[in-house]
Amino acid sequence: MSELFKVVPEATHNALVEAAYKHRGYNQDEAAYAAKFSAYASTHGIRTHNALKALHLDHLFGSGSKGCVPDAKIEKLDSRFEASQTWNANRKLGQATAYEALETCIELADKYGIGQVSVDNAFHYLWGGGYVMEAAKRGYIAYTNCTAALAEVVPFMGKYPTLGTNPHSWGFPTTDAVGFPIVIDWATSVIAMGRVQQIAREGGTLPPNAAVDKDGNPTTDPKAAAALIPFGAHKGYGLSLINEIVGGFIGGSLPTVRNRAWEIEDEKHTACFYFQVIHPDAMNSGAFAKGRDQAANVKAVIDDILGHGNENCLLPGQIEAGAAAKTQENGGLLFSIAEIEAFNELAVECGLEPWDAERFQTAKS
Repeated sequence: MSELFKVVPEATHNALVEAAYKHRGYNQDEAAYAAKFSAYASTHGIRTHNALKALHLDHLFGSGSKGCVPDAKIEKLDSRFEASQTWNANRKLGQATAYEALETCIELADKYGIGQVSVDNAFHYLWGGGYVMEAAKRGYIAYTNCTAALAEVVPFMGKYPTLGTNPHSWGFPTTDAVGFPIVIDWATSVIAMGRVQQIAREGGTLPPNAAVDKDGNPTTDPKAAAALIPFGAHKGYGLSLINEIVGGFIGGSLPTVRNRAWEIEDEKHTACFYFQVIHPDAMNSGAFAKGRDQAANVKAVIDDILGHGNENCLLPGQIEAGAAAKTQENGGLLFSIAEIEAFNELAVECGLEPWDAERFQTAKS
């Protein structure tokens, strides 16, 4: 790796993250879920959704605003459908709510073959891929989507942002077949707004057809970018629209007032998310070619896709699996010096001793 990374013991990381969340009023369970999820993201190389990003979002839209309420209680609504639950999260911390929703879906899938949980009045849960990856590692097929914190994406051929970056995440239990779970996880904009801000700081230019200016005209100037464009034109637009419509069926807010325009008191301002978990046995036809069982058949399908000269193609989740192997090899979470400095700002906020980067081992390249 070209950038210098230091190895931070996971326990050291988790202690600081828990302290930061508790300092902001969250209870021990919420803080522990937040630290667990942040460590999981960092383990798999997801630097865009690590603890620094999580706490920054909490500052902007969570406990530092009105979007999240520390120590909130989830209200589980009555349902006539045994494999389905609908919750009012009451703006509880997204990571804690999402972990509970995932566990509930798994319990339902064990009993009914499939389970789903729809969550209203939620706070953003960050990296959706982390949750479905966890389910896939435990042998389940899992899916989640959510409405993003803000509307900052224009609809296809539009000029005003009325959609979120609206991610979709799928996880498949393919560890036996390929050595890791296949995880397909994507936002529906060409580029993330955080990436736009990074390019602006570095004096670079945006890729074509990634953003529009305040008048709705395409721009490659990151400082002029007012909104983002869906990837794949009408196809990305349609995928982004799915999240907003699913959120609308659950009870979600108008995207253009989500986490903003709090003066409009008769509208909701919170996000929604949706989880579904499927037990593979519930999909098993038993009619596989050449006497294969389900697991062998999945492997045969993947081998066929990656055959015929495609052997060097990557599978979704492969990069994350490689990052996890690198984390394990180094015996701790990997952070840049700049990230350690940002963690130290959190330590000062909590009244804790900042980390001394020199005492951490330098990561193996």
